[in-house]
Amino acid sequence: MTDRRPLLRSIFDAAVAAAHPDIVLSAHLRPIPKGRVICLAAGKAAAAMAAAAERHYLDQWGLDLDRLSGIATTRHGHGVPTRRIKVIEAGHPVPDEAGLKGAQLSLQMAAGAGVDDLLLVLLSGGGSANWIAPVDGVSFAQKQQLTRALLRSGAPIGEVNTVRKHLSRIKGGRLARAGQRADIVTLAISDVPHDDPSAIASGPTVPDPTTLADARAIVAKYGLAVDDAIRRALDNAGNESCKPGDPAFARTQFELIARPKASLDAAIKVAADAGYAIIDLGADLEGEARDVAADHARLALKAHGDGKRVAIVSGGELTVTVRGNGRGGPNQEYALALAGLLNNTQGISALAGDTDGADGGAGSAADPAGAIIDQGTFARMRSLGLDPKAYLDNNDATAFFAATGDLLLTGPTLTNVNDVRVILVDGV
Repeated sequence: MTDRRPLLRSIFDAAVAAAHPDIVLSAHLRPIPKGRVICLAAGKAAAAMAAAAERHYLDQWGLDLDRLSGIATTRHGHGVPTRRIKVIEAGHPVPDEAGLKGAQLSLQMAAGAGVDDLLLVLLSGGGSANWIAPVDGVSFAQKQQLTRALLRSGAPIGEVNTVRKHLSRIKGGRLARAGQRADIVTLAISDVPHDDPSAIASGPTVPDPTTLADARAIVAKYGLAVDDAIRRALDNAGNESCKPGDPAFARTQFELIARPKASLDAAIKVAADAGYAIIDLGADLEGEARDVAADHARLALKAHGDGKRVAIVSGGELTVTVRGNGRGGPNQEYALALAGLLNNTQGISALAGDTDGADGGAGSAADPAGAIIDQGTFARMRSLGLDPKAYLDNNDATAFFAATGDLLLTGPTLTNVNDVRVILVDGV
């Protein structure tokens, strides 16, 4: 049987490359303003975006060094060297003290921007956790605790961010309010289904369509145990996010510079060029990882039974409702569910990975991006006596794939356009 792992990895790498800041940013940067360029970046691509902006303004356009400044707050391990824009590495998915500092400095720089300045806001996935600025009356520890509860609840990212936006001094349009004297240009790499600007990094520079009532409903929906301070904050009308028509947005522009569909299209091209017919399930899939895996396994087994040679490709962001005490993000859980459903099926292989290089995990740069399965996986399952269902019941996909040697380890990719999943079916 031909080893499909190199092809699977090429498909994944093509998706990542299509969204790298070095490729996608410079064409969207605005001309030098009369005053300063103040760059505020947040997310897993923040440092790479800031470095690309520096090269453009300083090297290509000759901007004076003293007219460029800024703060880029990114995930631990995702920093790159910069000259004028300070890089702060902060916690993700659970925020930490460094994120507090990054958000506070960013708000201060925005407030100091003048009418002749350009406030260049560079956003990517992870910005919601990296920029942490709790509203008055809510402590940092309480915000951390709530974030952990939301992540374990199985709530999709849109609902998670709805709650976070109403407990923040920077999200939900509030950064635009702080810097509204300047021209504000936001360039974003989308990591959310349907590319909703208000969901990317929790929309710090755009109007927010969600409300305090929505946030309260989500807390109730998932039965989250929250401190009284959180409940009071969500009842406080003063914590409502910025809505359309707010003066904060009078001088704002927002532009997407990379989106999941473009990356998925790049992945599809590699699979098609390798001779596979494509089943494109779209770039916006959501749902419980193991349930989506069951749907995709049925598609793969049907194609296999029909003797077809197909690549089943999808993007989006799946979720995991945590019931066990193991480790592993939605891509690993998806792959683990597939491993159980496809066990001993010849001619099917798959990869599921997060394009930022980290799938769940504890916030380390060494966390796995996902996992790969093929005939070698099935053989090692048998020889080691591993039961995929037992590991799935404990949400312990990382331990399973560490044992079989099938973790996808990429390190930080410096971008983030959600997940890429591909199942290759080589019909018999």
